[in-house]
Amino acid sequence: MAEPAVIRNRADLERLRTAGLARLYPRDLVRVNVGTNTCGLACGADRVVATLERELAGADVMVRHVGCLGLCSAEPLVDVLVPGLPRVVYGPVGPEMLGELVAGIRDRQPALRGALCKLSAEELVIENREQPLGAADMPGVVEYREHPFFAKQKKIALRNCGFIDPTSLEEYVARGGYQALAKVLEARQPEQVIQDVIRSGLRGRGGGGFPTGWKWAATREAAGDIKYVICNADEGDPGAYMDRSVMEGDPHAVIEGMLIGAYAIGAAQGCIYIRTEYPLAVARVEQALATARAYGLLGRNILGSGFDFDIFIARGSGAFVCGESSALIASVEGNPGEPRAKHIHMSESGLWGRPTTLNNVETWANIPVIVSRGPEWFAAIGTKRSTGTKVFSVVGNVKQTGLVEVPMGMPLIAIVNDIAGGVPEGRTLKAVQTGGPSGGCLPAGLLHLPVDFDSLTEAGSMMGSGGMIVMDSSACMVDVARYFVEFLVDESCGKCSSCREGLKHLHAVLRRICSGEGRETDLELLEDLCDVVANASLCGLGTSAPNPVLSTLRYFRAEYEAHIRERRCPAQVCRALLRYVILAETCTGCGACRRKCPVRAITGEPRAAHAIDQARCIKCGQCREVCKFNAVSVT
Repeated sequence: MAEPAVIRNRADLERLRTAGLARLYPRDLVRVNVGTNTCGLACGADRVVATLERELAGADVMVRHVGCLGLCSAEPLVDVLVPGLPRVVYGPVGPEMLGELVAGIRDRQPALRGALCKLSAEELVIENREQPLGAADMPGVVEYREHPFFAKQKKIALRNCGFIDPTSLEEYVARGGYQALAKVLEARQPEQVIQDVIRSGLRGRGGGGFPTGWKWAATREAAGDIKYVICNADEGDPGAYMDRSVMEGDPHAVIEGMLIGAYAIGAAQGCIYIRTEYPLAVARVEQALATARAYGLLGRNILGSGFDFDIFIARGSGAFVCGESSALIASVEGNPGEPRAKHIHMSESGLWGRPTTLNNVETWANIPVIVSRGPEWFAAIGTKRSTGTKVFSVVGNVKQTGLVEVPMGMPLIAIVNDIAGGVPEGRTLKAVQTGGPSGGCLPAGLLHLPVDFDSLTEAGSMMGSGGMIVMDSSACMVDVARYFVEFLVDESCGKCSSCREGLKHLHAVLRRICSGEGRETDLELLEDLCDVVANASLCGLGTSAPNPVLSTLRYFRAEYEAHIRERRCPAQVCRALLRYVILAETCTGCGACRRKCPVRAITGEPRAAHAIDQARCIKCGQCREVCKFNAVSVT
């Protein structure tokens, strides 16, 4: 196989773009995209690919792996682009659909069954244009922009995810990739680039929300010839997978953003810190880095500009605290991942004591668009103090889980109800937890709040990196607080006694309340402990760790009081406070519950009312699940 030609100038980049457009929008071949991110593979996308490749062998068809389109609850997702027709997205694609799908591909007449939406044109965000695909009357199949999940989204960081093969540099370039880098290296001074980022209002998407441009400016002004840029890809929040999806679906967006940032601050070396638990993301980033080097987009004299820059990967071992900047740097340097006091800012002394700029995956992915479209365009999206868009992973008790990217300032309720489809039938929306395990739980009555850095903080939560967990009426908020504190106990590095011991005590009190042994003084004790942990801890993990407790005490205090004063869990979640009883007037004596009980706590004769031995019952709920006559009551 011939070595790729090094890209030395914009003309070379344009030739690569032409080749990429021919791959993305072939004139003679049907293109079939299969979402093979982690979420797709978990749902069987690899088997779908194998079937399509086998059944379509010899046909004028190309089957391509792409990233996640965002609608994870409908995985595996497959989309079909027949020349001259709209792109049609299908999902979830199971074995029963594949035969009809293959037949439609062979006949160049996309099937209607299982179609989620169609795209008559694609938006190329960086180039500020649309790529027309084709028109066709497809009864019952809505346009992509009209589908409830996508209609209110505005994709900037996720602009290419689900549309391109993440291993193809040509396809990335075809959608405007590396044009921003060429623009910067040809005609922009580093200071101009920094000013553009400042004027855009971009704030760090990793949770801190610090203005990105000011961070870059401080690093550029710092003394020293050796400087670094770092991409924080250590995503550790339960239920969060924004960064993973970008790295798996569009790794070159992150690389290009880092290249532009390195040029702006004067760095020649970059690092992507990524957790080992993301094997697919690691593999795709490694491949993207190798491809970029082969084409001359990393290394020496990039695009003939005299600018030298390269990136290495450092793998984390899953420590949540290493998402904190100083702990991350300690880990990269080969030391224990523990935070340090920031008497000296990282812009002055970061990696190996050198001036360093650190941003997360989503922040870097925004940079090429800001450079291409201009800071004013980006600043016009969102709110005055929180510009642009934000990516959220919406999980929990909603009908449509997945990744969403929305303008800052959109009300939380619009994300939950309009985009994610609301909670399942028969349930009511209770709360939304934002900001990961250190975020707060906001009640349904506050979900009119706009999603921005300041509004969420004032309400007792935070933006965080973008995890969003939706809870319905089946959630016990005391147990939710206990769960997140338990997670933080395990993830605390132990350096600060306030965090190490304070979190253990918080967890012990919460566990006591959930087990029915709560005391009247426990609520005051929880508040005192939260105050100590928040104000005496060194890093962001400790200072924000009390949020789940404080927010649930603030908005769901009645649930704490019911646990303590009435020995009752209103949501019927805390096992120690439950009592399973068989209703004699309803029980038919079928024996299903008796056979299912793992500890043989149920007795009774056939066709006679059964009973539960409360001393032996472990409150697993199996009897209630198998009873077809609603004869098992929980009190």
